[in-house]
Amino acid sequence: MAKSVKPKEATKEIKTIGVLSSGGDAPGMNAAIRGVVRTAIASGLKVKGIRRGYTGLLESDFVDMDAKSVSDIIQKGGTILYTARCPEFYTQEGQDKGAYICKKHGIDGIVVIGGDGSFKGARALAERGVNAIGVPGTIDLDIACTEYTIGFDTAVNTAMEAIDKVRDTSTSHERCSIIEVMGRHAGYIALWCGIANGAEDVLITERYDHDEQRIINSIIEKRKIGKKHYIIVNAEGVGDSEGMAKRIEAATGMETRATIIGHIQRGGSPTCKDRVYASAMGSLAVDLLAQGYSNRVVAYKNGEFTHFDIEEALNMKKDISEFLFDMQKKLSR
Repeated sequence: MAKSVKPKEATKEIKTIGVLSSGGDAPGMNAAIRGVVRTAIASGLKVKGIRRGYTGLLESDFVDMDAKSVSDIIQKGGTILYTARCPEFYTQEGQDKGAYICKKHGIDGIVVIGGDGSFKGARALAERGVNAIGVPGTIDLDIACTEYTIGFDTAVNTAMEAIDKVRDTSTSHERCSIIEVMGRHAGYIALWCGIANGAEDVLITERYDHDEQRIINSIIEKRKIGKKHYIIVNAEGVGDSEGMAKRIEAATGMETRATIIGHIQRGGSPTCKDRVYASAMGSLAVDLLAQGYSNRVVAYKNGEFTHFDIEEALNMKKDISEFLFDMQKKLSR
């Protein structure tokens, strides 16, 4: 159940809302779009889909949406509205133009599905009189105000299954495998996979000390006690998996291979959790607009769907769980 918060005074009656997806795509975005469109229609509102994120907004690339527009999409990965990064929208001129286009086309409120950068764009629109609500869509789980982001559950399961397969061949060949997962600035996928896949080592940007010799020593010691293979899950932000593999093989004599899983983690049919939670977040975003809210981010916190002021959300800091990080090290012994 969504947490109740007294709404800000409505800037206008909402009749038409826009919805866009921005930044990196994530499985479950289509479920969120469906939640937005069908909740809006049930509330007597019109919906305009905005293709290609803020780029499409600046180009007035709109499509009128109805219930049929979002039929048969909840199980699909990616986003039917497409997505893009838009440097122009970081400028005041671009933001002014975006707000002007919204008003010109009668868009009273907008739902923005994306990450922190996308929320800054939503904040800019809210400051210019377009009621805006952000919905957290990112596989990295790196938005501090929420315990869930759309796409993480699917992405981490995709990575886990891929690592299971690499482990099979690593075991057969008695080799060390370095498996690089996505997460340039956030190590959540790597940490969760490290635990779920029983990896011997997990390297994440937030905690990596660049002590490669420690890893080499660990491999040598484990080989002495009869361990036949060694799995290292490496976050994209640490990187250099190919170079690391060569250095480890040279130092240990153990055949070592690097596997970069890459963008398959962004795609694929979303899990049940990503479908249900994304639907709830999209629906709540429309409810908030209908109630007169603006400049808010939908979140999942302490077992409830709730919302935060965008400024407050952007100023929050998030770090890896020390308990999970320490636990992974204990379980990998």
